[in-house]
Amino acid sequence: MADILKNILNELPKTISNAVFEGANIVLYTEDRDFFLTGEKKIKEIVNKIKKRVELRADKKILESQEKTEKIIKETVPKEAEITNIIFDIQRSVIIIEAKKPGLVIGKQGSVLQEIKKTSFWLPQVQRSPAIQSKITENVRAVLYLNNNYRRRFLNSVGKKIYKQWNPEKVNEWVRLTFLGGARQVGRSCLLLHTPESKILLDCGIDIAAQNKEKFPYFDIAEFDINEIDAVIISHAHLDHSGLLPYLYKMGYKGPCYMTKPTRDIASLLALDFIGVAYKKASSPLFSSIDIKEMVKHSICLDYNEVTDITPDVRLTFYNAGHALGSSMVHLNIGNGLHNLLYTGDFKFGKTRLLDAASITFPRLETAIIEATYGSKNDILPSRKEAEEHLVQAIKKTIERKGKVLIPELGLGRAQETMLIIEDAIRQGKLPEIPTYIDGMIWDINAIHTAYPDFLSGNVRNLIFQDKNPFVYDLFKRVGSPAERKKVIEGGPCVVLATSGMLVGGASVEYFKEFAGNRRNSICFVCYQGVGSLGRQVQEGIKELKMTSDGKEEEVKINLEVHTIDGLTAHSGRNQLLAFINKCQPKPKRVVVGHGEASKCLDLASTIYKLNRIETSAPRNLETIRIK
Repeated sequence: MADILKNILNELPKTISNAVFEGANIVLYTEDRDFFLTGEKKIKEIVNKIKKRVELRADKKILESQEKTEKIIKETVPKEAEITNIIFDIQRSVIIIEAKKPGLVIGKQGSVLQEIKKTSFWLPQVQRSPAIQSKITENVRAVLYLNNNYRRRFLNSVGKKIYKQWNPEKVNEWVRLTFLGGARQVGRSCLLLHTPESKILLDCGIDIAAQNKEKFPYFDIAEFDINEIDAVIISHAHLDHSGLLPYLYKMGYKGPCYMTKPTRDIASLLALDFIGVAYKKASSPLFSSIDIKEMVKHSICLDYNEVTDITPDVRLTFYNAGHALGSSMVHLNIGNGLHNLLYTGDFKFGKTRLLDAASITFPRLETAIIEATYGSKNDILPSRKEAEEHLVQAIKKTIERKGKVLIPELGLGRAQETMLIIEDAIRQGKLPEIPTYIDGMIWDINAIHTAYPDFLSGNVRNLIFQDKNPFVYDLFKRVGSPAERKKVIEGGPCVVLATSGMLVGGASVEYFKEFAGNRRNSICFVCYQGVGSLGRQVQEGIKELKMTSDGKEEEVKINLEVHTIDGLTAHSGRNQLLAFINKCQPKPKRVVVGHGEASKCLDLASTIYKLNRIETSAPRNLETIRIK
């Protein structure tokens, strides 16, 4: 593999002007227009031989001008496609066409794209324009293309590291896992996978409900050296899994971070919001927007079921986790078949309105690391139907008594699920046509959902394709300023969806402070409430507390009705966790349990062992276990 580029060039015409890596992919540039248009057969022969992804592009010397290419695109693509942007990635000879109806840009069996390629020699790629304008998606894409010179050099350097000489016969192979966070707790998920060749971080989260150093993973240990990390893999965008990633780049990490495109966009948005919350609390943020840009510049995005090498001895595949938009189960093939590891991250083994159920079929599997958020014997969740009915009835009764409903939401996933439930209930007449106000970053995350419908459930995807987008329903109203928020607080009966989901900073805390004293009002908890969070305290029955407003501390009495609706969680309940292990194909030979309170991790690990007679463990933070 060390001379893979040289070997490829030896089999191709001399018209290949350059051969570079784009991560694990190999890109060839040609100065011969005929070979660019007809060389596909030869490229396929090479792909079949080396079993790596190879792409042929035109050298800059033979590209049509940007002005002429833009004219070709507008003449070739039907107007009905509604092109919103055309971006020239000059360094890569790629043109990105953004459109509201990307299928029309692609054409039947790719005919439109082929015509653009044939007449302009640019390699066209298509992206969906969000149905709701998304500034974060626009900014992320701008960062990627404005830094294309750097990106090209960076991706080539990643490829060189992946394809460096590695001979498994010369090393004593082993695989170890160190838990830097997220073991016997929910929050700051971070695992260090090490082999003789590689050091890889699985997630890099922060515990927003914890105090002081308990917020962060354990980076001050001998095993962790930021200069030795080869790759970071992010399972999904929630802060307890991605929140500290920009900080790694601030501290000098220059390597790749692997995730899906929706995870990249939403992680960027949540990180920016994290900075904003810090400023509101008059505290210094951990990182800046510059560090978030560095994260984006170093991101390598994969689709589900797309296989890629990330180090000389580790191959990565993402599978649908069913937890949130773009959430992934991380499958790692280590040492060319030595060991196969599945890190589930947070997952939902059950279909929801928003997402399909988590995947259960993998090529090979020896060890599974699973969550235990709802892993105890007491975590038998009600059915989705019961949970949805509970939410609808709680809203209905509150509105009937002229009250307001506050639903503190995780901006990603949970809020969108709640919106779909409310929208459906109003359409069916189960709820009156009440205004539902969307505050915090939820609206921006809705926009990202509309940009990536392929990651959503079949039903929602079809609605978006048919211009019946549920996220732009008339009764959903965005709250975009303090003045608008004041009108909601002083106005009539309504439903408010606001971040954060645990009442730890954000707009939800401001609404709670105003709604708490009125017995007509309700608060509905639809997501997990972390230990130590205000949400957990309210859930457990606290009746008054001190809150700060405009720099002044005041007593807040809690008289509103409190509902906890467990069945709507985006996590798997206990029965789903056990069913996942039972139905996994192949069934793992070992299960490691984390991401849950200590008692729940131990309970779930014990039950899995008793039912399946396979090795289980529930490590503590800082424990290292050898899995091979």
